[in-house]
Amino acid sequence: MTVTAIIVAAGRGTRAGGDIPKQWQMLKGRPVVAYAIDCFVQHPGIDSLVLVVHPDDAANARWAEAQNLIVVTGGATRAESVKAGLAAVPSGTQKVLIHDAARPLITPDLIDRVLGALETHQGAAPAVQVTDTLWHGEGSLVTGVQDRTGLYRAQTPQGFHLAPLRAAHDAGTGEETDDVAVARAAGLDVAIVEGDEDNIKITGPGDFARVARAMRTTMDIRCGNGYDVHRFGDGDHVWLCGVQIPHTRSLMGHSDADVGMHAVTDAIYGALGMGDIGQHFPPSDPQWKGAASHIFLQHAVALATENGFEISNVDCTLVCEYPKIGPHQDAMKAVMGAFMKLDSSRISVKATTSERLGFTGREEGIAAIATATLIKT
Repeated sequence: MTVTAIIVAAGRGTRAGGDIPKQWQMLKGRPVVAYAIDCFVQHPGIDSLVLVVHPDDAANARWAEAQNLIVVTGGATRAESVKAGLAAVPSGTQKVLIHDAARPLITPDLIDRVLGALETHQGAAPAVQVTDTLWHGEGSLVTGVQDRTGLYRAQTPQGFHLAPLRAAHDAGTGEETDDVAVARAAGLDVAIVEGDEDNIKITGPGDFARVARAMRTTMDIRCGNGYDVHRFGDGDHVWLCGVQIPHTRSLMGHSDADVGMHAVTDAIYGALGMGDIGQHFPPSDPQWKGAASHIFLQHAVALATENGFEISNVDCTLVCEYPKIGPHQDAMKAVMGAFMKLDSSRISVKATTSERLGFTGREEGIAAIATATLIKT
């Protein structure tokens, strides 16, 4: 075992607002610190992981989802917390990477750059060169301009060889703001590696939204197809995409036989990889006899939401000679949108004939084809 990552999560983070420290607040359904934990745990160059928490947080289970994690309590300052983490690293550790819990957008490439620099330096840390003009100010007035030559914005993880960093912390004042300051005070050389503009540290309330926007670059986009057919039988109306249309015959089925809504529902199930209507609502079950098809559609939409997806759009094509669909398209889009909680502009309902060919051409039934796009950001 040679490399241990230490995530410092003992701060209180009061500037970020909220009822709990920022590292434990939820970001897209997970605690902020969980993203950094995942990145280190999954990186092949990291052999172990130490999480340093505040004593008040030691009894909770906010990190319970992480595997092979060493949890220790920190001190009153960042330096004391890092020293607690250094004391807890497993035997055999030769190098350490120290990371802020409030930086959830760390990447494997950034870790690689730090580890690579440690092959030839006692310490290495990522940074982004300052490109904006810097001012001195007093109150609301500019009082001067700062030369930005050679200035960088520091980031984490900051990497070091273990033994010299321990010695540097033992000799430090305990008031240093990061481990680069501790190392330099002890005379260690620290290499600068290329940082990442998205490696944002959550400090104020607005930073949660900034991080969430940056996370959108890793979208999970799913597409699903649905196809359904129902034959005609006796009756005086049909249900299509939630709208009752007068007709000389009705569509036959175990439910209300809404072929359009069934196709859209199956398209959503398909995008989720969760089967079809028959699996969730078996036609052999008498409770679904004559059921309104929006029950099935709303179930599919709820599954998408539970799994973190938003429905981007759906497209449904009805294949039939009669009834004519055009006069009812807007109503169909409105009804479908209401059941899906989706703006009708994101719903397409259209129709085509089969040029009098096949069972639809002979007016024996209606077919529907649908596509649904789901997005998780």
